[in-house]
Amino acid sequence: MKTFRSIVPVLLILAVVAAPIATFAGGKHHDVKAEVVSIDAKANTITLKDENGESHTAPLMGKAVEEAKKLKAGDMVVADCEDDEKTGEHKGVTSLKKA
Repeated sequence: MKTFRSIVPVLLILAVVAAPIATFAGGKHHDVKAEVVSIDAKANTITLKDENGESHTAPLMGKAVEEAKKLKAGDMVVADCEDDEKTGEHKGVTSLKKA
């Protein structure tokens, strides 16, 4: 019983610390299957052509910056895109995997 009483405060502290981190972690995500058109390493952007043939340029975020270095024009990828939680607007690409 003594151990249980000492664990409860620790769990409460972890919950309080973890909540803001989870909120900060980002908005909604969706996957897009697309062809790499170009990558601008200086600007950290990628241009992708979606399945409808439309090209879109988006910022590279997080681990996608490193993953993009392994890609070239013409590669087919699945891009994990993050959208703003409140506005629903596209924020950027957070990861890239070859399709």
